[in-house]
Amino acid sequence: MANHKSSLKRIRQDKKKQLHNKYYAKTMRNAVRKLRAMTDKDEAAKLYPAVQKMLDKLAKNNIIHKNKASNLKSSLSKHINKLG
Repeated sequence: MANHKSSLKRIRQDKKKQLHNKYYAKTMRNAVRKLRAMTDKDEAAKLYPAVQKMLDKLAKNNIIHKNKASNLKSSLSKHINKLG
């Protein structure tokens, strides 16, 4: 266990930050899952910009890696284009 006051504070802050990041990562995963489950091209195309914006924000704040965000956006756009 940490002995310094500052390291105890850091541990508290990290726990709080971890919960915050976990919430947004889970929300992002659910949005991606919801978009992938769609079969209607028009509805998926309407939802895509919101999901894209979410991915960009999470990448900007280092919650997910920028390449992961890019890969997800690419695969989602391919999925939408395949819908008929």
